[in-house]
This record gives sequence, structure tokens and C-alpha cells, in this order.
Amino acid sequence: MTAAVEERFSAREFLLRAPAVGPALALLLAIAVFSLTTDTFLDPDNLSLVVQQSLVIGTLALGQTLIILTGGIDLANASAAVVATLVMALLVLAGTPGWLALVAGVVTTALIGLVIGGLVTQIRLPPFIVTLGMLTMLTAIAKLLAGGEAVPTGDDLLTWLGTRRYLFGGIEITYGMTLCLLMYLVVWYALTRTAWGRHVYAVGNAPEAARLSGIKVNRTLLSVYLTAGVIFGITAWQALGRVPNADPNAYQLGNLDSITAVVLGGTSLFGGRGSVLGTLMGALIVAVLRSGLTQLGVDALYQDVATGALVIAAVVFDRLARRQR
Repeated sequence: MTAAVEERFSAREFLLRAPAVGPALALLLAIAVFSLTTDTFLDPDNLSLVVQQSLVIGTLALGQTLIILTGGIDLANASAAVVATLVMALLVLAGTPGWLALVAGVVTTALIGLVIGGLVTQIRLPPFIVTLGMLTMLTAIAKLLAGGEAVPTGDDLLTWLGTRRYLFGGIEITYGMTLCLLMYLVVWYALTRTAWGRHVYAVGNAPEAARLSGIKVNRTLLSVYLTAGVIFGITAWQALGRVPNADPNAYQLGNLDSITAVVLGGTSLFGGRGSVLGTLMGALIVAVLRSGLTQLGVDALYQDVATGALVIAAVVFDRLARRQR
């Protein structure tokens, strides 16, 4: 085998073993292109805005990653987060302390995750069907709770994540950015440094083989849906930090956007392969593309076409990579 062939195989093996590398390179390429084709893309204010715009979808995508790693999918994650924003806002409106309203919102999404996980593990329903039905139910529940109108949130704690601070005198950050980064680091550690994380990957790769090796597959799946539910509750908190109103019509495409971020981040839709760091890159790629194309004057519909094409390309690459493995 020649040196060139060996180098090609080693590079391909590296990309297969480190799925976050490809998305990171794609993100850097997109930033470089837009920095050369626009005058304002690299402005600190614009870069801060790009990150802020990715927070809600990025947090949704974190929970979505856990579910997709097990071979499942969640179409109801954004609707669950919207219901949680309404629960928080309505409780505060009724005089409940903000911290208790926040806990109630997170508990709501956690219970939704437990219901979905129970149906998937105990009755063995396909996650797609369960979450599709849950999406319909939660969308209706959100509108019933709000009466079709946005509910203002007047509590400081519920909007605290939107508080702005400045680094080095000019770089704007929010508490939501810090919390999102910490969540990614915690989940990354859990997936890569704990037995639970190894079980999640094993279940996604081959659930029957995982069961035969002694892994409690149903317990692992249930813990994943519960953890994702908690993350979706925190997403609701992020959403109220971005816009201090609980809107029943918000984030209607949040489920698809979160899946887009996960796929662009290199996580396989077939389960068992991927990383949360890749998902973080994927969420930033989506935000960078929308910001850059908007500054170039590209119509939003064409932006959707470009994003959809990227998703298809990412799935094709994943399929080819799995065949080579």
C-alpha cells in the first residue's frame, strides 16, 4: 500500500472516529466565506447575535442528540418547550414565585419525556409515531392554555438568562450562552466518560447485542427520554430569556431545526454514532448560514432550500460512512 493511499485511509478513519471534526471545518469555512463576502459579519455585535439566535435551537438539539443516538427521534421537543413556557408564565401570572414556576415547567417536560419513554420501552411503539402524536396533542394544549394569545412574563428569574454582560468591554454575552455551554460540557462528559454514556451508544448501535451483554436497554432508553425532557424544560427557560412572552405559536419548526442541527453535526440518524460537540457546531452552522445569507440579501425561502440540501448531503455522507465502516 502506497503512502498516499495510507494517508487517505488514515484521514477517512480519523473523520469516522471524530464526527465533530467535519462540522467544525464546515463552520470555519462558512465563517470565512461570509467574512469575505460581507462587511459586517465579523463584527462582535453580529457574532454575539448569531450565537444568541442559536441558543434555543441549540438547547433543543442537545436533548434531540441523546434521543437520536439511541436510534429514536423526537418530533415533540419544541412543542413540549412551548407548553413549559406557558406553564411558567401562567403560574407567575397567578401569583406563584418565579423559582417554583420554573421548577414546574421543567417537571412538565420531564413528565412528557417519561410518558414518551414509557410508550417506547414498555409498549414498544416507534418513537416517530409516539412523538408525532405527542406533537399534535401538545400543540393543541399550548393553544388551549393560552387562549390563542401570548402570555407576558413579568418575573425576573424567568427572563434572567437574557441578561446581557460585556467581555473585554465590547463583546456582548448573556447568561443563556454560559448555561448552554455548561450543559453541552456536562452532557459531553456523561456520554464520553461514564458507563451511562457507553450504554447509550451501545443501545443505539445494536440494542439486542447490548441486551445480551447485560445492558438494561429499557432503563437506558427511559433515562435518555427523561434527561432530554429536562433539557427541553431548560430550553423553555432559554426561550423566555430571549423573548419575555410565552407564545403558543412559537418555534413551530423547532423540532425540524433541532434535527437539522443534529444531522449537520455529524450524528447518525440510525443511532450509535455522533457527539454533542458536533451538534453544537451544527446549531452554529445553521445560525451562521441564516445570518450570512440574510446579510447577502438572499431570500428566506432560498435559505431554507440551502439548509435542506445540506441536511440531505449530511445524511448521504453518513450512509456512505456507515457502509465503509
